[in-house]
Amino acid sequence: MGVRVQGLSLNFGAATILRSVDLVVEDGELFTLLGPSGCGKTTLLRTIAGLERPNAGQIWIDDRLVNDAARGVLVPPEARNVGFVFQSYALWPHMTVAENVAFPLKMRRRPASEIRERVHWALDMVGLGPFASRPVTALSGGQQQRVAIARAIVAQPKLLLMDEPLSNLDADLRREVRDEIRKLQQTLGITTIYVTHDQEEAFAISDRIAVMEAGVVLQVGTPQELYEYPAVDFVARFLGQLVVEGTIRTAEEGTWIEFGGHLVPWDGERLAAGPVRVALDIAKLRLLPPDALDEGRIRLPATLDRLTFAGRWGWRARVRLFDTVLLELYTPHAFAAADRVWVTAEPGFLKLVGRAPTEAETVRHPA
Repeated sequence: MGVRVQGLSLNFGAATILRSVDLVVEDGELFTLLGPSGCGKTTLLRTIAGLERPNAGQIWIDDRLVNDAARGVLVPPEARNVGFVFQSYALWPHMTVAENVAFPLKMRRRPASEIRERVHWALDMVGLGPFASRPVTALSGGQQQRVAIARAIVAQPKLLLMDEPLSNLDADLRREVRDEIRKLQQTLGITTIYVTHDQEEAFAISDRIAVMEAGVVLQVGTPQELYEYPAVDFVARFLGQLVVEGTIRTAEEGTWIEFGGHLVPWDGERLAAGPVRVALDIAKLRLLPPDALDEGRIRLPATLDRLTFAGRWGWRARVRLFDTVLLELYTPHAFAAADRVWVTAEPGFLKLVGRAPTEAETVRHPA
């Protein structure tokens, strides 16, 4: 087993940071804690590392109990065989690249020959072998992040923890380094828990994701499971979807969902009549002029509220759908303000919030 967290709670004074968190991270998995700032994801990571002391609950790492608040078990960080990549890199500015990477081994009083061998291996793993003798301050941000990763893996830990490791990098470099992190994790086969607030980043590298809010784990699943089957409103909204209230209307010829007097055909499983909460998948919606033809797709009437130029994405339009729902979409069309337009929808653009996937629909992240 990789990591198991059971009933974990943590308070700072009167503030509750973690609330009865239960998690299982499988051996060799890249598992991401995803959520907004202040949701408790970094505190959970630090608690697993042994840097914070929980008020309740238990933590196992590789089948070893390292925390049990009720029995007073608290294995110190240095005895947990965990590598940690901090958001701030936390490198020693007066040391060379090799000296920074060697530091954890020196603290363990490993033989000099072993230190040289492992430092060489770790720097080669992150593509920094030729930079070993350089001052760490002479490196770029992306290179410094690679040094931090090399230092975290040099002792060959059972578990790698990464706290927003790309937050200090520009957008293009973030994409490059995140792909390198995923490749490295798969090469080493090391169980990894990764913290981010960035949905795209989480989707790109994760086997599974736990979405957190206000110290609570709301839902765990593969990226596709979370997107296709949001369990609660917050998950749907945080993953870029729009949650609206509707009413199921049924007849012999089919099922519809009514939004503010507008009927939209429902092509999923048969539903009982009554109120329902639905997530609109904005990625499956498009804007068309009122005279445009788009055969085979659902067309929903909308009013243009605002239009701004968005460079290579064309125009960013804010439209009013069903007379009450505001959403923003990109479009190549320069509509005039207050234009009546069509929002066209691809199949599957409506998702029932709270519907769990069936066993046949359960999706596994590709290796």
